[in-house]
Amino acid sequence: MKIWPETLEAEPAYKLLTGIVVPRPIAWITTMSIEGVVNLAPFSCFTIVSSAPPLIGINIGLKAGQAKDTGRNIKASGEFVVHIADETMIEQIHLSAVEYPPDVSEVELLGLDLLPSETIAVPRLAAPSIAMECRFHQSVQFGDTGSEFTVGEITLFHIRDGLCTDYKIQTESLRPVCRLGGPNYGLLGQVITQKNIAQTPKRVETKSPA
Repeated sequence: MKIWPETLEAEPAYKLLTGIVVPRPIAWITTMSIEGVVNLAPFSCFTIVSSAPPLIGINIGLKAGQAKDTGRNIKASGEFVVHIADETMIEQIHLSAVEYPPDVSEVELLGLDLLPSETIAVPRLAAPSIAMECRFHQSVQFGDTGSEFTVGEITLFHIRDGLCTDYKIQTESLRPVCRLGGPNYGLLGQVITQKNIAQTPKRVETKSPA
């Protein structure tokens, strides 16, 4: 089977790509409108951008040609919180993707508890084991659909006690959720550990005989 990209509209191309690029980590994001409404939505086009400073990026698309609450709130306030949820929260993650009017808080609808953030005004969810307070860094638009790759600088990590040792997250204890194609999600499953790859030894310079 061959599929030529020029034959695809945006929607079938999206379906194809989200079924191919799997599994994808989920950024569960809280933002706050200028009216003080706390919005919550999941985004699976999510990755690390830099470690110094720590930057993470999320691709935020449009809905029916209009900016989503998350993208609009981030640009208005310059702040957001990214959470990493576990397998016990799959239903809430999925339901938080429903498009509600801007004055409706998904946090309230789903009965989720909030905690105050320390470096920004946007609150964080209490339940997830990891929350990252972020300030807007920049956004870049790609393609013809209006999607923007939005980058934020992490200003504070919140990590559940016992989950991190020597800056290494105990992934099996985190039990992260990933997104597959369509309304499908995956769990961590089997973890296969390989030996650490040894660093390439430095080349030894030798002198030719005189």
